[in-house]
Amino acid sequence: MCGIVGYIGTEDVKETILKGLERLEYRGYDSAGIALFDGDQVRVFKDEGRIAHLRDIIDYDVKSTLGMGHTRWATHGKPNKINSHPHQSIEKRFTIVHNGIIENEEELKERYLKNIKLESETDTEVVAQILSKFTTEGEEVTLAIRHLMSEIEGSYALAIIDKYNKEKMYAAKNKSPLLIGKGDGFNMIGSDAMAMVSHTNEFYELDDGEYVEITKDKVEIFNIYGVKVNRDTYKAELDSEDIEKGTYPHYMLKEIDEQPFVIRRIIAEYQDENGELKLDQDIINKIKNSDRIYIIACGTSYHAGLVGKYYFESITGKPAEVHVSSEFVYNTPILSEKPLFIFISQSGETADSRAVLVKVKKLGYPTITLTNVKGSTLYRETDNQLLLYAGPEIAVASTKAYTAQIAVLSIIAVKASNKDIDLIKELSIAASVMEALCDSKDLYKDLAKEYLSETRNCFYIGRHLDYYVCMEAALKLKEISYIQTEGFAAGELKHGTIALIEEGTPVIAVITQEIINLNTRSNIKEVSARGANVITISRKSISAKSDQIVLGDVNEFLTPLAAAVPIQLLAYYAALDRGCDIDKPRNLAKSVTVE
Repeated sequence: MCGIVGYIGTEDVKETILKGLERLEYRGYDSAGIALFDGDQVRVFKDEGRIAHLRDIIDYDVKSTLGMGHTRWATHGKPNKINSHPHQSIEKRFTIVHNGIIENEEELKERYLKNIKLESETDTEVVAQILSKFTTEGEEVTLAIRHLMSEIEGSYALAIIDKYNKEKMYAAKNKSPLLIGKGDGFNMIGSDAMAMVSHTNEFYELDDGEYVEITKDKVEIFNIYGVKVNRDTYKAELDSEDIEKGTYPHYMLKEIDEQPFVIRRIIAEYQDENGELKLDQDIINKIKNSDRIYIIACGTSYHAGLVGKYYFESITGKPAEVHVSSEFVYNTPILSEKPLFIFISQSGETADSRAVLVKVKKLGYPTITLTNVKGSTLYRETDNQLLLYAGPEIAVASTKAYTAQIAVLSIIAVKASNKDIDLIKELSIAASVMEALCDSKDLYKDLAKEYLSETRNCFYIGRHLDYYVCMEAALKLKEISYIQTEGFAAGELKHGTIALIEEGTPVIAVITQEIINLNTRSNIKEVSARGANVITISRKSISAKSDQIVLGDVNEFLTPLAAAVPIQLLAYYAALDRGCDIDKPRNLAKSVTVE
């Protein structure tokens, strides 16, 4: 679920909402809708497709000063008109848009909606129908909203219009972001400040478990018990860069949160009109005609390349090597007869990688670039190009570009193979799991404070794909918190590394692959016996009760996508606790343009 914009005031609301939704398009979505209250009824216009299509289907004769809109990425049910938001209760009293996932949807349907025929496949319609049921049974609206909040399990940002309260709009929040924009003679609701900055730079933040009543002149916030909350607004002094950051304290945190939307955008961009993955046939031919793939990258992109190596070898059966650019250019290995070079670079301007490109082009070898920047040097100078579609990444520490690289590498490998893998489905599941992990920030904040706030050093351990994740995790922690951190193959502990473990040393173990589950847990026992303080990150189906961080189940080969979220947030909160400059860590630059 992606974007919410709501408005109540004196001006006609259509263009305000549409432009707000357009500002949220970067998140990725597959359908959109708008609800307009004309004073008698709430008129809903929605369909699969883009905001441009929504503009075409709206009745512009409808006059409304109260309305809301939504952009949706399908989680419950296919992307179609029926499943698009807004949703209405059976008698059309309540109209609702929703971001998040209701985890106990089936239980709620069984308990409250046995005799109600639902139109859609969404969890959001369940919310609308239950709210209607509570009011039909005699509960006043705000009491019904509180009752609803007490029943829902999961994450939600809800915006609600009640046609019997035409001077009010309601909203409620748990885990999913939601802001109230304060205006002069109007007020707004938005999942992101970007949707509202054209109208106001003054905002109320909502905490989890709070709901709000909004009129054109007043905003009243309450907790789930109905107790009024007094809260000051804050002003967001936004310039062009700040608009990209919205109200996040740091670009890095915003970019971590954007990752599920990036994965969904990648799916959309690499999909044809029939809903199948698409890839330039010339790229597929280059992979099939090569006898070995050489992946060239630096830093975080190198770690994504290691995951890509596994994809090429396990999915396509094609041998692959990963090389650090700065080493390869001066210490070139003996190459195979028909090599293919794949360059990975967020900026497309990495000088070391370009030096390799110049060298291999002189030798006449085929080249492909994965980059986030169209028109960059590597993009222009290679034979073929694949964009990451991650949007601008401002923080020096790469987050969303890393997961975008892994996602695109998985697409290349699957399209160049004969394997029957429903990658669109698997990536969609991964995006939903990532979104749920992003919504659990307090857990990572608490763990970082307990385990990392005072430490001088830290170790990540893992095996198989988890080892590659550990390498990236160590880089994230060291580059923004300045904690000396290393990522090790867990099986190598007894070959030297375990000598560094002493009482109180933080060790973070990553376990997502079933084949190495027991092996890594044996390594955890080894470090624990020597006084290490261990955090375990595991996949749900192979988790233990003592594991502090549990990832929702995704396809095993896509676990690096899910595992990226907790390792990034642990690094973020460790750096925050230490007072570091998170977006601009010392001595580092976003794009390394010198060798």
